[in-house]
Amino acid sequence: MAEQIPLVDYLVLGNEPHLEANECTACGARFFDRRNACASCGKNDFTKVDISTTGEVRAFTIVAFAAPGVPVPYVAALVDCGGTSVRANLINVEPDPEHVTLGMKVRLATEVIGTDSNDTEAIGFGFEPLGG
Repeated sequence: MAEQIPLVDYLVLGNEPHLEANECTACGARFFDRRNACASCGKNDFTKVDISTTGEVRAFTIVAFAAPGVPVPYVAALVDCGGTSVRANLINVEPDPEHVTLGMKVRLATEVIGTDSNDTEAIGFGFEPLGG
């Protein structure tokens, strides 16, 4: 099996891939990037927390125009994962309003987005429809 690395440092790979956020220990605000201080309360103590792998689409747009080489259309979405908002693309779904709806239940999914000359795979994430 090829070596795999996550595209972003908050994607945890393994048997059960999931996202991991930095949570402010003072107010509970969550951030996916590294912080020196909380944007909500200004405190500077954080702990790592796992984010739910299932969620609900709260907002989305179907992207029809993108940078050269980026396949379109695709769906960019805001997903509520147990109270934590995650921005991600919806994958494994037709990018049209007949197949994507507000309130749609989704789950985290990973995919190979590139391979380097050493056959190391870069792994990205998105959300796919939950169930049938």
